[in-house]
Amino acid sequence: MKSLYESDFYAWTQQQIHLLKDQAWQSLDVQNLVEELADLGRRERQELRNRLSVLLGHLLKWQFQPAQRSNSWLATVREQRQQLKLLLEENPSLKPYSSKAFTIAYKLGLNIAVRETGLPYETFPIECPYSFEESLNETFLTDSSIESNA
Repeated sequence: MKSLYESDFYAWTQQQIHLLKDQAWQSLDVQNLVEELADLGRRERQELRNRLSVLLGHLLKWQFQPAQRSNSWLATVREQRQQLKLLLEENPSLKPYSSKAFTIAYKLGLNIAVRETGLPYETFPIECPYSFEESLNETFLTDSSIESNA
C-alpha cells in the first residue's frame, strides 16, 4: 500500500506541518522530510543557475545581434537582474556558490543565445565576457551607447 507521501503529496505536507506544530516528533516521516528539505536547497541553487543563464543568454544576444535589440530583451535582462538580487537577498548563503553557478550558467546561456539568434557557437566567446558583478549591474548592457539609454 502506498504511503501518503507517495499517494497525495500535498496531504502529506499538511500532515507533516500539523505533526511539527504539535511537536509529535515520533510520528514525523523523517526520511521523506529530510529528502524534501534537501530538494528545497537544490531548487534554490537551480533557480540561481537558471536565472543567471537567461540573463547571460540575453546579454550575449544584446551584444552579438545589435540590429535585433528589442524592449523585450531589455525587459528580460532587467527582470532577471531584479529576480537574482531578490533571490540572493533572501538566500545569502547562495553567495559563495554564485561563482560556480555563474560558470555553469554561462554554458547554459550560450545555448540560449545560439538557439535564439541562429548564430553559430563559434561567434561567442568560450569564457563569459562579463563578470558576475557586471551582469547584475543595472546599468551594464555590453556597450556604452546603450547603457546611457537603459
